[in-house]
Amino acid sequence: MSIRRNILLRVYLAFGLILVFAAAVIIQLVRVQFVQGDKWKAMAKTITTKYQTVEAARGNIFANDMSLLATSVPEYDVHVDMQAPGFDDDDTFNENVDSLAIKLSQLYGDKTPKEYMRWLKEARKEGSRYELLNRRRLTHHELVLLRKFPIFRLGKYKGGLIVVEQNRRVLPYKSLALRTIGYKNENVKNGVGLEGAYVKYINGESGKRLVQRMAGGLWMPVNNGEDEVEPKDGADIISTIDVNFQDIAQQVLKAQLDSVGADHGCVVLMEVATGEIRAIANFTRTKEGKYEEKLNYAIADAADPGSTFKLATYMALFDQHKIDTNTMINGDGGKYKIPKGPLISDVEDYNFMMTAKKAFEESSNVAAAKFVYNAYYNNPWQFTNKLYSFHLNEKLQLQIPGEAQPVVKNPKSRTWNINYSLPEMAYGYEMKITPLQMLTLYNAVANNGKLIAPVLVKEIRRLGNTVEQFHARVINDKVCSDATLGKMRALLEGVVKEGNVKSLFKNAAYTAAGKTGTAQIANMSKGYGDKKDHQTSFAGYFPAKNPKYSMIVVVNKATKGSYLAAKVAAPVFKKIADRVFAADHSLHPAPVMHYVGNTNLPQIKKGNVKALKQVYTKLGVKPLYANNGGSGIDTSSGVAFEDLSYKPGVVPQVKGMGLSDALYVLGNAGYKVQARGSGMVASQSIAAGSITPKGSKITIELQ
Repeated sequence: MSIRRNILLRVYLAFGLILVFAAAVIIQLVRVQFVQGDKWKAMAKTITTKYQTVEAARGNIFANDMSLLATSVPEYDVHVDMQAPGFDDDDTFNENVDSLAIKLSQLYGDKTPKEYMRWLKEARKEGSRYELLNRRRLTHHELVLLRKFPIFRLGKYKGGLIVVEQNRRVLPYKSLALRTIGYKNENVKNGVGLEGAYVKYINGESGKRLVQRMAGGLWMPVNNGEDEVEPKDGADIISTIDVNFQDIAQQVLKAQLDSVGADHGCVVLMEVATGEIRAIANFTRTKEGKYEEKLNYAIADAADPGSTFKLATYMALFDQHKIDTNTMINGDGGKYKIPKGPLISDVEDYNFMMTAKKAFEESSNVAAAKFVYNAYYNNPWQFTNKLYSFHLNEKLQLQIPGEAQPVVKNPKSRTWNINYSLPEMAYGYEMKITPLQMLTLYNAVANNGKLIAPVLVKEIRRLGNTVEQFHARVINDKVCSDATLGKMRALLEGVVKEGNVKSLFKNAAYTAAGKTGTAQIANMSKGYGDKKDHQTSFAGYFPAKNPKYSMIVVVNKATKGSYLAAKVAAPVFKKIADRVFAADHSLHPAPVMHYVGNTNLPQIKKGNVKALKQVYTKLGVKPLYANNGGSGIDTSSGVAFEDLSYKPGVVPQVKGMGLSDALYVLGNAGYKVQARGSGMVASQSIAAGSITPKGSKITIELQ
């Protein structure tokens, strides 16, 4: 054989082998892709793992008295590994399946024992590694019971029980302060209410766990403690809301809105000295005619305030010495034509001369417009700059999102009209101000001229320890002179005593001060042509001499009866103030106590010592502290009790306490509490004296 032929033969052989190898590879690829594709896909799904985020339990939101407004309740999805030893072993399964089916039927109540037995056998036959036990999530108490059931009680690995914890947000008081509490919404940039504003505190720190993908696309946790990071629970928010006052405000407002057929309305009750908001209610009428909290009008609805703005008008006039309380003005029969401007009208025909005080008490638009027009026509900046010194053109920088930007015009504003903007502003038009912004100015008058920003959150706590505290931010130490303050207080009291609401407050057990406001609502391009739509309001404070609370009420578009604020908004103020005054014992002098018959001193229990001492004080009993020395204590003139102390990491005894005291004691000891039932505490999930780290959850049963 020639050399050339030998070489060609080898080349052909090598090339043939390459072709055969290539063909084999192609055939194998086709086989894997099309013939064995389902097998390999299922296997790939089975062995895939990933880390899954575990959300932390969100922090609680408390009311001012530590009543729970929002909390996270743990619930559990339960799955079963049918290949676990307890189910895989024939003897173990057959001996326990009957009793397990009975227990499951009793717990869930959705199937008979026979149906559960059939389901267990079928699931075992299929060999499911992650079979959902039931679509209904279990509470912690139910989960504890479930873990004691046959087979499941064999333990974490042998029993086959796979538990996935989920946290559900619960509002114990349902619709109480619903919009203020708010909610977490990933689609809303700044969130809603306190839930949204303090999300970085409330959310806590998420953990992670290793999960494995099963056939069917389900993800099963891999029970490997080394690969898990426990989530850190969120911090607690202590709000300024008073549960009782909030309930009062909502009840009274809703009843009035329904009575007058209003479109919407709001109420804000604020403590004068601290700026802490005790109640904030907002209701909107739905298509079905019911009232629900859908929008926080108190902070978001900027509109013409109407005559409640006359407080700012007269403060400016008095402070700049343009008029005095006895300055006379002609009522012009309740009609005043602005030169080159619109006609200004009053509800009544004041066809006589009256003082500035009388004009304010009767809420004369004509008088306010004439005073301002005459005083500032040649220098409107003097008036608008004074209004700006009251900070009416600035946001309050509230602790929750959604505050509207106020608008108070000046001569450089695009829509300023040289002929009528100035007199129109005098009685609350040509501007946009929210109810809470207006209330803040009234609160300043009650607070000796100190203008402070309202407070909704006073403290943030984590595991019972204070993380951050909040106090009212002082915007202006003195909005006007003391002389002007005195005059404005006299005018506001005069409205209640002699003005258009005097009949309403005639028999009140307290003194009050305030101002009505009725404003037409501009209807887009139609302007103020539609006289049917009005916003009515009443803003003020009580008691008048030593004010503790300020309040504003706004009712929009009343369709039944009168549209005037004295008939629509003022009655809401009066009814709420009546009940708040009756409920706040600090507003009443302590009565002289006369004991007749049984003179035994009241029984005490360890709990909120501050509240206990307050009760003793009201009863005229002097509280005495027990000392730790060996000497006895003379209790002839008082009651001896021990102040409650805590040992770090030791669970305190709360059996026999009411819910408030139990929450106070366990909360101060650093534990999270879940309460069930009502009455007195009958049992606690972790026994008193147990060594348990702070932040642990303790369930208390009340009966």
